[in-house]
Amino acid sequence: MPRPTIKDVAERAKVSQKTVSRVINDEVNVHPRTRDQVLRAIAALDYRPDPSARSLRSAQTRAIGLLYDNPNPYYVIAMQTGVLSVCREAGYGLQIHPCDSAAPSLAQDLIGHVRDARLAGVVLAPPMSEQQTLVAALLAQDIRLVRIVSGSRDPEDGSACVFVDDHDAAYDITEHLIQLGHQRIGFLWGGRSHKSSGERYEGYAEALRDYGIALDPELVVEGDYSFDDGFRGARRLLALELRPTAIFGSNDEIAAGVLAAARSGGLNVPYDLSIAGFEDSPFSRQSWPALTTARQATEEIGRHAARRLLGLIREQPDAPQLNQGFSPELVIRGSTAPPRPQS
Repeated sequence: MPRPTIKDVAERAKVSQKTVSRVINDEVNVHPRTRDQVLRAIAALDYRPDPSARSLRSAQTRAIGLLYDNPNPYYVIAMQTGVLSVCREAGYGLQIHPCDSAAPSLAQDLIGHVRDARLAGVVLAPPMSEQQTLVAALLAQDIRLVRIVSGSRDPEDGSACVFVDDHDAAYDITEHLIQLGHQRIGFLWGGRSHKSSGERYEGYAEALRDYGIALDPELVVEGDYSFDDGFRGARRLLALELRPTAIFGSNDEIAAGVLAAARSGGLNVPYDLSIAGFEDSPFSRQSWPALTTARQATEEIGRHAARRLLGLIREQPDAPQLNQGFSPELVIRGSTAPPRPQS
């Protein structure tokens, strides 16, 4: 006797094959009465789905991807932890996929990867999430995605995202240093491909303007989100004839590099030099003195992005339907203090 098929179940239950598939996959958007009809038909026919056949027929699996290009391992680990926790709750797998965000063939590579791995959708971390042409290319291929972006409000294109208000948090850090009495405050950029770095710079610059402090280009150094660039940038600033009394690094790895440079130059932190970072990574808590920073809820950002994505994939009525913003909070620790009085 031939094995019953999904078509047989659909005919017996008087529903479409797609409805049978939704019941088998335990999707929530099926009327209870329809679900009962399908389950009775399955029981009557003794139908058992063939996992391998289902995988071959389906364009996607119960797995999503996390796509990133970030030199900061603590950010990546925290983001991965948040996304993975939601995947486990929902019975989905997670594929971590590092990328080269500057690759000319990035869009084609990612489209091919999503298709080959049959991913149901992707969480796009910065800086890919902020590349409009890449996002448009993925959406044109009907790839479900949620972006993590830097900003204080929803992006104008209306895409699904989680946004982080880096600007206001950077303003708060700079204001804290100014209120301690610092006038010469250095700023070390993260990578320019990351919108967050620009947002943090703008928050720094705006705080200086609001307090009537001229922005000295000599105190601003470009670099990447890394310890080494923090060390090199700090050495450059500390070699100035009129060196800064405080340095704001665009993330905690940069700030840790600044701390190492200060120590190598025999400076006392925070009295000879105040240092602030951003993100509240383990670097900020484990250094001595502990770093003043902005606490960014990276795991929770990852969790919300995953819930938002699974809501799009499964069309769940109880899933988050709106984009959510996060505002990093100032955390004051021992690495900042008033500058030494000038003798």
